[in-house]
Amino acid sequence: MSTAIVTGQPVPGSSLENDLRSLGFDVRVAADAAEAQTLLAAVPADRRVALVDARFVGHPHALRLGLTDPRFPLAAVPGAVTAQPAARQALTRAVARAASAHAGTAARPTGGGAPAPAADSLADRVATALGDDGGAVHRPELGSLVATVPDGPRALDEARRAVAAVDEEAVRLKSAVKSRDGFFTTFFISPYSRYIARWCARRGLTPNQVTTASLLTALIAAGCAATGTRGGFVAAGVLLIASFVLDCTDGQLARYALKYSTLGAWLDATFDRAKEYAYYAGLALGAARGGDDVWALALGAMVLQTCRHVVDFSFNEANHDATANTSPTAALSDKLDSVGWTVWVRRMIVLPIGERWAMIAVLTAVTTPRITFYALLVGCALAAAYTTAGRVLRSVTRRARRTDRAARALADLADSGPLAHAVGRVFRRGLPGFAVPAVALLGGAAVVACSALTDFGGALPVAGALVYVLTSALAVARPLKGALDWLVPPLFRAAEYGTVLALAGKAGVNGALPAAFGLVAAVAYHHYDTVYRIRGNAGASPAWLVRVIGGQEGRTLLVAILAAVLTAAQFKAALTVLAVAIALVVLVESVRFWVSAGAPAVHDEGETA
Repeated sequence: MSTAIVTGQPVPGSSLENDLRSLGFDVRVAADAAEAQTLLAAVPADRRVALVDARFVGHPHALRLGLTDPRFPLAAVPGAVTAQPAARQALTRAVARAASAHAGTAARPTGGGAPAPAADSLADRVATALGDDGGAVHRPELGSLVATVPDGPRALDEARRAVAAVDEEAVRLKSAVKSRDGFFTTFFISPYSRYIARWCARRGLTPNQVTTASLLTALIAAGCAATGTRGGFVAAGVLLIASFVLDCTDGQLARYALKYSTLGAWLDATFDRAKEYAYYAGLALGAARGGDDVWALALGAMVLQTCRHVVDFSFNEANHDATANTSPTAALSDKLDSVGWTVWVRRMIVLPIGERWAMIAVLTAVTTPRITFYALLVGCALAAAYTTAGRVLRSVTRRARRTDRAARALADLADSGPLAHAVGRVFRRGLPGFAVPAVALLGGAAVVACSALTDFGGALPVAGALVYVLTSALAVARPLKGALDWLVPPLFRAAEYGTVLALAGKAGVNGALPAAFGLVAAVAYHHYDTVYRIRGNAGASPAWLVRVIGGQEGRTLLVAILAAVLTAAQFKAALTVLAVAIALVVLVESVRFWVSAGAPAVHDEGETA
């Protein structure tokens, strides 16, 4: 429950109190600032509280944006300010300061083109005081929506005309769609999925329910693909597109109704990957029913796609708050974005989720799983080469000083375990400059090559894994602040997952590759979970979890040893046990974190890849 304290004398014909009640606020009225302080003190500490000027004129959705978004402890629009329980003390202090001030601040309309003279608004003074005290007050972009406190009848008439001139529902529907999305999503999904989102909102459905429906639809699609029949493949393609429509709808519903949640952050962040990788498994099972073993292709597609995501995450984290963050390559990219047609071409080249799922769905329906995976691997490889090359060019031409926060994020994404940390203590000085990603690349290439180019059961993969442990330790021995150090986490992912793929493929026993698929899926979930914790400013996965599951270098060495000392059949069983054990540990900890009160209230806006 939330409480809104309306201060001052309302304007004639105002629907402010009704608007606030429709947004879920318990409305209380204060005649002046002193009474507002008294009412504020009486509001239970566990409630969100808003302070709203009774003269407020504007769209209800402007109030919704300013007062109900759960992601921000403090937020304001002209004439209204709000605080969540964690920021109540700051609000109380600001109200006391603002109430004693004599000079008001100007409150002007933020949209609609209606001018308003200055009006002495307690809510605006409080918002200013919060900012002066160092509080991070979120002020949403209102666009053409109106929010103002008019001073006098003429200004009131102008403000009301401005409100009437704007179609609030059209603005709300438009803002429900991400401003930057892929071509397929923008032109083939969003034009109608936004109306599905509105339909869901009006019937009280939550984004989490839509997200779950999307997951179930994708799992049914995977089940249809697993039948191995043409009818099953056609149904799978249709259902995969339906799942993607729902996937777009859940985010649009969250933005339309401002229903962000901690659980929603976790579901939305992880279900996309679960849906896609489950579909890969369904295709592989369907192909096997027809006598075609494509498990290696399915696992290769998952490895490639996961590494693409880690490239995105690592690059963004490395440059999240870098200073002097400019380069000629970035300037060229911005210039290309100013030319309309190049924007869509560049977005399609990276094969974002909309284009990728559409391609998978169509190819599933009209071709075979093998052809589908070949096309997926080629498309993702080209997209990975394009995006990674561009980011490397940006990094080497940019003069930026990366922060301790960025280095910490990259270290967490690296997922180094006890072995790397123990060996790294011997090499405290670390490696200079570009040597860090070079050594990580050489070590990863060594262990993957030793695993792929020798017969199963040999000792060479173990030797390669030991070299890899050494190079991994060298790569993370010092803070990852180099220009190309963001390449280290994706190189580690490629080395670990590639080793599992190579050894399982060399085992040559039925079921080894599906077991490897399960192991990589479990570990990848841990890595995605780490990413979204960092993005929510909640820190990385706990150190004990990384130690328990061995770290990336420890798991790589363990898999190499198991391949050397076990028979192929025993190795398959060992991969299965390892996959189940890691999945149980990381899922239990992940669920505990994301449903706890300490998890961040964020909503994943989706990855371009």
